[in-house]
Amino acid sequence: MNHSWLTPSHFVMLGLLLGFAIAHSGLAALRMQAEKAIGARLYRVLFVSVSLPLAVGLVIYFFNHRYDGAQLWQVQAVPGVREIVWVLSAVSFLFLYPATFNLLEIAAVQKPEVHLYETGIIRITRHPQMVGQLIWCIAHTLWLGTSFTLVTSIGLVLHHLFGVWHGDRRLSQRYSEAFEKVKSRTSIIPFLAIVQGRQTLSWQEFLRPAYIGVAIFIFLLWRSHPLLIQATAKVPW
Repeated sequence: MNHSWLTPSHFVMLGLLLGFAIAHSGLAALRMQAEKAIGARLYRVLFVSVSLPLAVGLVIYFFNHRYDGAQLWQVQAVPGVREIVWVLSAVSFLFLYPATFNLLEIAAVQKPEVHLYETGIIRITRHPQMVGQLIWCIAHTLWLGTSFTLVTSIGLVLHHLFGVWHGDRRLSQRYSEAFEKVKSRTSIIPFLAIVQGRQTLSWQEFLRPAYIGVAIFIFLLWRSHPLLIQATAKVPW
């Protein structure tokens, strides 16, 4: 059997994903101890200083190798597919970035805190970033249709599924019974808790500046997407 389609970039991407997962989740696991030792702001700076360059590297490598490997399907010319992919991508960012509600904490301008949310998008799913990543992977794998993209998507989804367990575990350790009550009223699967009557949806909670900011970000990303691809292509990696 000819395996010429299995380019080294497949394994490089898996290695990059594993490195990011270890660094990101490892530092998250050490948060309570690190904040006691060096303070919340310094820990946040350390966390971002490690995670952000790794994430940027992943994005650049993905853009530059997205068409590597076998072409499993080709649907880019099918009417409606482009629109479906863009809608799914836009929806994915609405789930991916709920943390933008606390930009000052992310930048360590305000003291970073661990919040136990049960409003807004958390009513839909307790792990919006996992759901957003899954939707993003479905959209981009559908559009590109390559084995490299499929491998990347599988790695990303596995990392976020681990993050579901890891995140619940850390919140349980920090908040114990309070988190268990939130857990009983929310769900991992989108809208499940609402369908089961354990949660209600309040649309008014989505009328906040943070969602407007995410919408503007999505629009700017859509307009700048070709420029982003051109910029990453200049990186010889």
